[in-house]
Amino acid sequence: MRIGELAREVGISADTIRFYERSGWLPSPGRRRNNYREYGRTDIEHLRLLIDLRRMDLPLDLAAEMAGWCHSGHCTNTTTSLPGVITVKRSELAERMSRLRELDARLADLETHLSRTGTELTVLASGGPCCAAAGAVTDVSEGGCVCCATN
Repeated sequence: MRIGELAREVGISADTIRFYERSGWLPSPGRRRNNYREYGRTDIEHLRLLIDLRRMDLPLDLAAEMAGWCHSGHCTNTTTSLPGVITVKRSELAERMSRLRELDARLADLETHLSRTGTELTVLASGGPCCAAAGAVTDVSEGGCVCCATN
């Protein structure tokens, strides 16, 4: 099959396939007499594995290495390495979700503050934040707003 057919088969662009080849993350395919690339079933499997590993948010070089092991008959390397990689990814994901929950709480506090104080964003006295919105963001990010704490 040609590069366009492969691209349609796996759901990525032909340019992405060419990029993977140039970068060494996908083996160079054989060529026809007219110099067109010729791909086979193993290329589809290799590319699908690479894409699926990337969907797990693995760095491209690591995903390509693991897909390459399988493509070259060393699937035990991938089978051995993948559980540890998954453990690390899940730990990173848990940390990221924790930071997102903290951000959501800060945004909720700010939303509450702004709805209590109205939508007027008056300029504050010099030496402080430039406006009520900036003051609210600073107060909320520093652990709470004085005006909301008393309500």
